Amino acid sequence: MKIHENILTTIGNTPLVKLNRLTKDVAATVLAKVETFNPGNSIKDRMAIKMIEDAEKDGRLKPGGTIIEGTSGNTGMGLAIGAIIKGYKCIFTTTDKQSREKVDILRAFGAEVIVCPTNVDPEDPRSYYSVSSRLEREVPNSWKPNQYDNLSNSQAHYESTGPEIWEQTGGKVDHLVVGVGTGGTICGTGKFLKEKNPNLKIWGIDTYGSVFKKLKETGIFDKNEIYPYITEGIGEDFVPANVDMDLIDHFEKVTDRDAAIMTRRIVKEEAIFVGNSAGSAMAGLLQLKENFKKGEVVVVIFHDHGTRYVGKMFNDDWMRERGFLVEEKPTAGDLLKGKDLQLLSVEADEPVLMAIDKMRKHNIDQLPVMENGKPVGTITDARLFDAILEDAEVRHQKNRTVMGPSLPVMGLDATLEEVAAKLGNGSPAVLVEQPNGYGILTKQDIIGKLK
Repeated sequence: MKIHENILTTIGNTPLVKLNRLTKDVAATVLAKVETFNPGNSIKDRMAIKMIEDAEKDGRLKPGGTIIEGTSGNTGMGLAIGAIIKGYKCIFTTTDKQSREKVDILRAFGAEVIVCPTNVDPEDPRSYYSVSSRLEREVPNSWKPNQYDNLSNSQAHYESTGPEIWEQTGGKVDHLVVGVGTGGTICGTGKFLKEKNPNLKIWGIDTYGSVFKKLKETGIFDKNEIYPYITEGIGEDFVPANVDMDLIDHFEKVTDRDAAIMTRRIVKEEAIFVGNSAGSAMAGLLQLKENFKKGEVVVVIFHDHGTRYVGKMFNDDWMRERGFLVEEKPTAGDLLKGKDLQLLSVEADEPVLMAIDKMRKHNIDQLPVMENGKPVGTITDARLFDAILEDAEVRHQKNRTVMGPSLPVMGLDATLEEVAAKLGNGSPAVLVEQPNGYGILTKQDIIGKLK
C-alpha cells in the first residue's frame, strides 16, 4: 500500500507549473513553484517542521511543551500541524493587518492567537515580536522558534525547495523570483541553486514600507523607509538573520495596489488560486521582464493559498475601499456579445417598399441605409410616415430619397459612456464597425447592460 503514516510526510514535492497567459510578453519560460499543495497550503510548512525537529534534537523543545511564535499566519499553520502530530500546544501572536481567515484557521487547529498592532516598532512591547518573546519567558516549558533568526528556516529550503527545483527543471534554471519576508525561502533555495549554477540570478521582491531594497543598494538601514503597508508576507522593518544580502542580486519593490490586482489576475488567467505574496512576486517578475531572455527559465515561488484572502484581495468591497479595484468598463464590443451579428439594412438604390417590408417583418423602427458596404443614411418609421402621407408613390422610389443622416459609427473599443453619449444626443442607434461588417446598438442595449 502507498500510504503516509501521518500528514507531515506529505510536505514538499510540490508541482512546478508553466505560466502562459500572464507571461505572454515575457521572452523566457516562466514556471511557478505552487506551494499550496503542502498540507498547510503554504511554503512555510517546510521550515516549520524543520525548526521543530531541530529543536527536538537539541533539547530546546521538550515533550508536552508549548510553541510560541510571532507569525503572519502561514508559519503558525505549519507549526500547528506539527504540534498536533507531535503533541505540543501553540500560542501565536500576529498583527492586525493579517486576514481574518488566517487567524480563524490557526484557531481551528487549536492554537491560541493574540492579535497585536501593526504600526509599532519591533522593539515596542506591544509588537507581535515583543509579545511572543514575553510569553516565552512567562509560559513554563515553552519554546519560541523565531523564524526570522532561526537558521533552520533557510536550511529547510536548502535541503528541500532548492533540490526540488533543480530536479524538476533538469538543472535548467536561470532566474529565481521570490518575495522576501523572513528571507528563509529565497536564501535557502537560492544558496542551493547558486551552488549548482553560479550564474543564476536571484531576484527578491520587496514592498514599499520595507527596508530591504535600500539596504541592499546603499548599505544603509533607513528607518524613514518604514511605514505601514497592506501586502502580506513580504518586506520587513528589520533585518532577519535568514536574509543574506550577498545571495540576492536585486530587490524589486511592488506597490500594494499592483500586488493586490495581480493576486486576482493569477487565478483569473492561470486558474491557480494563490495569495497576496504570490501576487506581489508575479507583479515584480513582470516589472523585471526585460532581464529575462528567450531560452531562459525563470522560477517564481507561489507561497500560499488564496483562501486566506477571500475577505481581502478577493473581496470587491475591500478592494474598492482602498482604490485597488480595476473596474472593467464594458465596451461597444462587449455590448454586441449575444446580439444577432447580422445587421438588418437596405441598399440606397433599393425601393422604399423593401425598407417597409423589413421594418414590418422584424418589428423595428429604423434601418441603416448602405452603399458599397458603407452606411450612408438611416430610414426611420417617423420619416417614412411623413413621406408617405405627402406622396404615397414614394414607396416605389429609391431609399436614398427618404433617408436621413447616417447613424453614428463607433469602434469596438468605444466605452459604454461614449455609446450612451451618442444615443443621448438624439441618435436612435449607433453602428459599431467590426472586421466583418457592422453591428447596431440601441438604448435598450445600454439599459440591459445596466440592470
